[in-house]
Amino acid sequence: MPSRDFAPEYAIEPEYGSPFAAAAEEQRRDAVKMVREALDEKRCLLAYQPVVQARMPKRAAFFEGLMRILDHTGRIIPARDFIDAVETNELGRRIDCLALEMGLATLAHEPSIRLSINMSARSIGFPDWLATLERGLRYRPDIGERLILEITESSAMVMPDLVTNFMQDMQERGICFALDDFGAGYTAFRYLKDFYFDIVKIDGTFIRDIGTEPDNHVLVQALVSIARHFDMFTVAEAVENAEDARVLVEMGVDCLQGYRFGAPSTQEPWKISQLKRSRVG
Repeated sequence: MPSRDFAPEYAIEPEYGSPFAAAAEEQRRDAVKMVREALDEKRCLLAYQPVVQARMPKRAAFFEGLMRILDHTGRIIPARDFIDAVETNELGRRIDCLALEMGLATLAHEPSIRLSINMSARSIGFPDWLATLERGLRYRPDIGERLILEITESSAMVMPDLVTNFMQDMQERGICFALDDFGAGYTAFRYLKDFYFDIVKIDGTFIRDIGTEPDNHVLVQALVSIARHFDMFTVAEAVENAEDARVLVEMGVDCLQGYRFGAPSTQEPWKISQLKRSRVG
């Protein structure tokens, strides 16, 4: 009988899951459950954030509609807290459908604004999402000219051929497309020529503290030059202070978005602006 001290060289210690991995998986399951229940019970709404003209920051060029869900206590949960858990599955497609439906309804009720709505490239092949878009355009054909669809850089690269064909079809109907989080991924610049995005939104990682960070200044200047070469409108994300805004204006960025100019709000900011103007008048 082998000794109890005998341990063959090929003996393998039993594997135990990392407590961090287990906690992350539990958090993911909780997020999926929360999103599914919110969608089933229609506890969802859009929060709107202004995207202002760089040289006339009191004027909004358009608003971004950001998906929010309400948990069972009524607390508002931003997309960053759940989107990674659902983006690649059926719940992600349902979120895109609902965001588009609410965005189209907003545009139909408020003809004075332009609105951007986030989507995944995966939703292009999702029948319910396409049906939602077609219904909205049929109901109000002019909506297409005021609708901007935002696709993240990483999402666009998953299926570039599908994205380019879809964009060409929809641009003929007046819809604009924004490449979100530009610079954060690994897009081959040759794809920019093929994609024909109308707008690029420069990722906030490069925007924060651009007034004091020389590396960020160089990188953003390069991204602005690339966008200008391809005749694309530029938006700087995550602009939070006056100095960063000043530097971005000097660099020739077209629009600015961030807490400096307004946080996302579930109240419709264009109505608040109209109310302020009426009181002044």
